[in-house]
Amino acid sequence: MLKLCGFAASNYYNKVKLALLEKGVPFEEVTAWVGETDTTASPLGKVPYLLTDDGPISESTVILEYLEQRYPETPLLPASPYQAAKVRELLRYIELHLELVARNLYPQAFFGGQVSDGLKQRIRPQLERHVAAFARLAKFGPYIAGEQFTLADCAAAVHLPLVSGASKIIYGQDLLAALPVKDYLQRLNQRPAVQRVEAERRANIALMMARMQPKT
Repeated sequence: MLKLCGFAASNYYNKVKLALLEKGVPFEEVTAWVGETDTTASPLGKVPYLLTDDGPISESTVILEYLEQRYPETPLLPASPYQAAKVRELLRYIELHLELVARNLYPQAFFGGQVSDGLKQRIRPQLERHVAAFARLAKFGPYIAGEQFTLADCAAAVHLPLVSGASKIIYGQDLLAALPVKDYLQRLNQRPAVQRVEAERRANIALMMARMQPKT
């Protein structure tokens, strides 16, 4: 059986977990906190990583591609090469141009740290420009790439709430508010797999925050 290694507070871990659940692929979850990972399986110590009968795989997007090829029975990519490429394009935009940029704000937005005013000022116009570009690609019809639930939705379900939340906390404005993201996420939250991932994420966040507290 596949073993998904990482922790459920991680959005990158949850992106893969959601794909596994949506595809109906049996898997076991193995808790691996940052700093406690198997570097032979994930050389940079990042999560998630996947243990397969053939060996380990790291990097969430690579794992998604592996799952799509290895378990094609419930596809999360369209059959059309062009439409599949458009899903991958959206996936890349969500990961690299939205979430990775907004991640600079997370220490202050979510973890009680501080982000310099200079960094906040640099990040906002970059995020605004990237959101505008993303808006030209996203369909929301009803899913992010159109009529089919895809790998791009696995990413959107876990990344977009963080981008919205971080920008609202730091700037007092949700930089995704002009898009129908709220309604889209409400639709996604009707899916049993999304509900499970979210419930287990919340529980794991509480555990993670308790681990971060100084020991006396």
